[in-house]
Amino acid sequence: MVMGHIRGFIDHAREKAGAPAVEERIAHYNEFAGRLADDALQRQSARCMECGTPFCHALGCPLANCIPELNALFHTGRWQEALDRLHQTNNFPEFTGRVCPALCEAACTLSINDAPVSIRDIELAIVEKGFERGWVVPQPPARESGKKVAVIGSGPAGLAVAQQLRRLSHSVSVFERDRRIGGILRYGIPDFKLEKRIVDRRLDQLKKEGVEFHTDVLIGEDISVRYLYNNFDAICAAVGARTPRDINVCGRGRDGICFAMDYLKKSNMYVSGELAEGRIISAKHKNVLVIGGGDTGSDCVGTAIRQGAKKVYQFEILPRPAEWNNSWNPQWPAWPDILRTSTSHEEGCERRWAVTTKGFHGKSPRVEQGVFAEVEWYKDYSGRMKFSEKPNSEFTLSLDLVIIAAGFLHIERGRLFQESGIELDQNNYIRADSRGRTTMPNVFAAGDAVTGPSLIVRAIHQARNAAGAIHDYLTGNTRT
Repeated sequence: MVMGHIRGFIDHAREKAGAPAVEERIAHYNEFAGRLADDALQRQSARCMECGTPFCHALGCPLANCIPELNALFHTGRWQEALDRLHQTNNFPEFTGRVCPALCEAACTLSINDAPVSIRDIELAIVEKGFERGWVVPQPPARESGKKVAVIGSGPAGLAVAQQLRRLSHSVSVFERDRRIGGILRYGIPDFKLEKRIVDRRLDQLKKEGVEFHTDVLIGEDISVRYLYNNFDAICAAVGARTPRDINVCGRGRDGICFAMDYLKKSNMYVSGELAEGRIISAKHKNVLVIGGGDTGSDCVGTAIRQGAKKVYQFEILPRPAEWNNSWNPQWPAWPDILRTSTSHEEGCERRWAVTTKGFHGKSPRVEQGVFAEVEWYKDYSGRMKFSEKPNSEFTLSLDLVIIAAGFLHIERGRLFQESGIELDQNNYIRADSRGRTTMPNVFAAGDAVTGPSLIVRAIHQARNAAGAIHDYLTGNTRT
């Protein structure tokens, strides 16, 4: 593939799409992220050097998207070819183009001493042009293999497994315990980052390809594991890692303290019309604390602000990352450990780091006050990071709502795992090899249920590997 512009990385600077003013965007839950115009994106694609070792492709992107090739196709106006090439490695670029943190950009060779190519913006532009032009069409198989696969879970991993296997001619049934398909895409990510119409249009493609979806079905309760074993040739568990990390402190059981996913799920259900406003966990006119400094915590911040919170705080027990205002990556080609400010943080949030939660109090059953302290981090004799409370650093905060976004621990151990014989590892994730093969010959696994909580790109990558292993199992291929 010929480079789009040999001096592009010299002649053109990185450009960034704007966003509406805070006051405008917090008045609704719709997506608001700006999009670069086609001519600006062409300039960005021209910045790709097509370097001899494309770290963006080989190291940065878990899906191994052929990024230099995509940039060259895009730059020369071969948009449909670019879309076809993108879909060869990524089932859902419209999802990753919105919510992936862009590991590829951190690994871009330009990031050694300059701003990277706007890879994620280009990827999103390619797939959106594909939907706009009608190039994203169902691809049902030409024949039927006669083999049946059950996929448990309809998040990004479950959907990717289902699409891959259906296109390989197998009958695929996806079982989802919630009332609508999409898993974390639908119930965990707010609409201001991923509108659900984006999820639904891809689901429409899968349905037209012949994937069958069954909702409100909890395996082990509504359908037995024995039923799956008797009626399907293979099973893939893509159930995610839903068990949240709790904080064991005095007053944890008070009303007004909830987990992040419970909070976000109900909010998303309200936005989609599934739930009345009176049944959500509302931050309106409340002092809100989000415990946890990751992306999920950031999503809770943005949601609370849109609900009309009086004041929003976000506390993180880890130390404050280093500030970095330069455009290049100080830890190239690795993902840099630097302070990140999301659009939700920009909308109004007081953030603090190295703070531990000591307890909650109130005259009524509801939480009214939190007790906290600052901590200092240090390495113990073995090199492990530990913390201790700073003397005389305790403080209190008036609170009406506390949202725990401290991460996730492991899968939920329901009857599916009690009755299926699927073996778990020491961390209570499904024990599986790099291709998703479990200790049961006809059972496979993919996504966070195997790796632990991770990124959507890693979930799709795991799913594609698992789909390949399932296809080999169904067709008698014994490759390793």
